[in-house]
Amino acid sequence: MPTVAFHTLGCKVNFYDTEAIWQLFKHDGFEQVDFESTADVYVINTCTVTNTGDKKSRQMIRRAVRRNPEAIVAVTGCYAQTSPAEILAIPGVDLVIGTQDRDKIIPYIQQLQQERQPINAVRNIMKTRQFEELDVPDFADRTRAFLKIQEGCNNFCTFCIIPWSRGLMRSREPQSVLKQARMLVDAGYQEIVLTGIHTGGYGEDMENYSLAKLLWDLDKVDGLKRVRISSIEASQITEEVLEALEGSDKMCRHLHIPLQAGDDGVLARMRRKYTTADYGRKIEQIHKIMPGVAITTDVIVGFPGETEEMFRNGYRFMEQMQFSEMHVFPYSKRTGTPAARMEDQVDEEVKNSRVHELIDLSERMQLTYAQKYVGQVLEVIPERAHKGEPDRGLMMGYSDNYLQLVFKGGEDLIGSVCRIKVTQAGVNESRGHLLREPAITTPKAVIV
Repeated sequence: MPTVAFHTLGCKVNFYDTEAIWQLFKHDGFEQVDFESTADVYVINTCTVTNTGDKKSRQMIRRAVRRNPEAIVAVTGCYAQTSPAEILAIPGVDLVIGTQDRDKIIPYIQQLQQERQPINAVRNIMKTRQFEELDVPDFADRTRAFLKIQEGCNNFCTFCIIPWSRGLMRSREPQSVLKQARMLVDAGYQEIVLTGIHTGGYGEDMENYSLAKLLWDLDKVDGLKRVRISSIEASQITEEVLEALEGSDKMCRHLHIPLQAGDDGVLARMRRKYTTADYGRKIEQIHKIMPGVAITTDVIVGFPGETEEMFRNGYRFMEQMQFSEMHVFPYSKRTGTPAARMEDQVDEEVKNSRVHELIDLSERMQLTYAQKYVGQVLEVIPERAHKGEPDRGLMMGYSDNYLQLVFKGGEDLIGSVCRIKVTQAGVNESRGHLLREPAITTPKAVIV
């Protein structure tokens, strides 16, 4: 049986795409092996969001070539899309396929097995208007299923290369989304995470359909317990989306809403399409309709031109927002973006000290949020044995409001909905105990 090995860099969408590509190999009779072992085909799914992403991608490509010089080495993903010639210049690379046409990967592999002439299959992504249909009917070792609903982004923020690597906004057909949602439920999944490059933009390129309509259609899927949106811009949380969040009991009390900067001057230079006042109003509305909601965010620190005063403004604004967690990134120059060419780049040491300040703030806010739930009972879907203390019979899983809870229980609970009483709040994980009563009536998920 021929073997294939995968290595994925970057975001959740890339991990989804790798799973989709694996399905194509599986249907063609391949067996998947570990990337560190000898395989007939290596697939490296690359990232280009930072210059470091490019560098790591090149390292992994070279590693695959060294592992088995006879193997076919295929490179896909964002770095492949933006720099195919750079990748083909690496000795041993056979196929570069970008972020579209991945449904043709098997015919390309067959062609290479016959001819062994390197193939550059990258086309101009900016001309692509169709969503690439790649199904993922199940996920190895996961109790949450990811469902990709859109691709690309029209925003062109000054720090971001992604529109050039993923192309413009294109939404998946509603029938296709719902069909895959039902397949995932049939495979035993009770939670679906809607994902994409600009997930909240779903439907903006369609007539008479929208993200809000999709949420209501997912609400009608029998057997589906939870719907989580992986990320959504504040401007995309329309009145209709708010109504769906409030009216559907399947919507998780957790939203990831990227802020990027808490100062209007910095937001303008980033070409973000809102002010802090716009953002704050939206957060207030969400808290009103979803009491107890967890709001997580992304923040870029040390963007070109960010003064100490701008940073302090941002710090105060983030404190006001009471996020349940912040993902903090130091600004990193991305060659080819307007921000990389801006004057007044911020000193690395200044950047690092600001990053640490915001990580400390994030941890304080995480703890404050978790403390509100001590003594409360939350529904948790256990995912796996707790890595820290596996021998103590501890499990971990997430509540609908994204608290990571650790509690005593067996692996037979994985994928089922458990009622957990929170006993102790922590920064990254909290503790609780399993309530045996009332009995769990929801069917247990089967991971296939």
